[in-house]
Amino acid sequence: MYRPAGLDYDRDLGDPGQYPFTRGIQPTMYRGRLWTMRQYAGFGTAQQTNARFRLLLDKGQTGLSVAFDLPTQMGIDSDSPRALGEVGRVGVAIDTVEDMHVLLDGIPLGEVSTSMTINATAATLLAMYVVVAEERGIDRRSLSGTIQNDILKEYIARGTYIYPPGPSLALIADIFRFAATDVPNWNPISISGYHIREAGATAVQELAFTFANAMEYVARALEAGLAIDSFAPRLSFFFAAHNDLFEEVAKFRAARRLYARLMRARFGATDASCRLRFHTQTGGVTLQAQQPLNNIVRVTVQALAAVLGGTQSLHTNGYDEALSLPTAEAATLALRTQQIVGLESGVTLTPDPLAGSYYVEALTSALERDAMTLLERIDEMGGAAQAIASGFFQEEIGRSAYEHQLRVERAETAIVGVNRYADGSAADVASAPDYSALEREQAVRVRAVRESRDGVMVQRALLALRGAASGMTSEAGAPHTPHAPLMPLIIDAVRARASVGEISDVFSATWGVYQPGR
Repeated sequence: MYRPAGLDYDRDLGDPGQYPFTRGIQPTMYRGRLWTMRQYAGFGTAQQTNARFRLLLDKGQTGLSVAFDLPTQMGIDSDSPRALGEVGRVGVAIDTVEDMHVLLDGIPLGEVSTSMTINATAATLLAMYVVVAEERGIDRRSLSGTIQNDILKEYIARGTYIYPPGPSLALIADIFRFAATDVPNWNPISISGYHIREAGATAVQELAFTFANAMEYVARALEAGLAIDSFAPRLSFFFAAHNDLFEEVAKFRAARRLYARLMRARFGATDASCRLRFHTQTGGVTLQAQQPLNNIVRVTVQALAAVLGGTQSLHTNGYDEALSLPTAEAATLALRTQQIVGLESGVTLTPDPLAGSYYVEALTSALERDAMTLLERIDEMGGAAQAIASGFFQEEIGRSAYEHQLRVERAETAIVGVNRYADGSAADVASAPDYSALEREQAVRVRAVRESRDGVMVQRALLALRGAASGMTSEAGAPHTPHAPLMPLIIDAVRARASVGEISDVFSATWGVYQPGR
């Protein structure tokens, strides 16, 4: 470990593993262990996705990451007319805990951590994971993983929201409470800058908007009666890695320092609660359909930025993802990219190897300063929830995306194979599965579960859930602590074989459905 000269070392850097964590959250960083190599996967049915999980684990992946289809994300069962044409297209369809059993078949849940990119229905999917473990005889306290559960960024940048912000935030606080008491090794939220960046935000906006959301979640959890250090050590984050190598490295370093200072100054958090832990995914929006093999180089540069920046977990995109869901070949090569960076490049031999670079330190400080300035502007609006309601985040991201596109069209921002060195060649598009057949198969599965379950038990569980949910709304839309914790009741419903759609419908009937601008 090297110490740079000419800086106020204690104030701005500190040793790795020490506040303000600019240089990393562990004293030895990757000399102790490499980051978790967690490739994102979700294909049509649970059986198909399980096969991809097994392939990646056999090839050296060290953590699972699940992509769900749009109906699952939106709380719609696969046999609903509203799901028509969307079942299994952008991820795996999960309707009941029986699907979750198939998805996780043969996976050692007490040993492998699982990340699930799910938001509005996060509580239900977490409950399914817990019930699968329970029915296999695995102690829920041994489970490790993450649910994304970041509803604020859905209102900002992604759109898979269902309920209004007030009860949605109250449900998130309830999940925080459940995780702290029942699944202590589980991260109850992954506060996501990734989707904000993918929507067109700059690096500064990615930091500021992500931490504005984080401050909102922390404040709501405190309002719900949780102690800061009972949940904050398990908060996790999710950032993008784009092509500007040094800006991205500096962004990750600035993120750790800014978060540590915010948590200490605003909430009096201990060092354990000031430690920013994050997953990184290479930039999906940077991938190009033209000359797709060029994407291998882009992904490598982005993975290198994430590692030099000190990520705890990493997903590398397949080179063909601008064309289709990644093939097995592309997914394997993406994993091999991480393994080569980790085992052959030498960048893991010392923590924070770019520390002391005039350029990187200046960029780190500039990104922190600019993000804090923007964050203070959001504070003046009343925080993230108010800024979302006013459309501020959405307008800022839209403006940045538009300005970037103009630079690309003027060739001021170079994209090799698109506006520089284009050769007019057409890429091969992978053949798509028969989604209509897949949809019919999944509809048959969910109907079979409904026919075989104890209907009285299901209705009793859903009625209890409705009663507890009714205590989570107010006229002002602010969250109330529920009369009874929701997670145990959701688990009861899942155990009885209630579906994702049925549980979501209970909440929609009680809380309503969010309508932007109303």
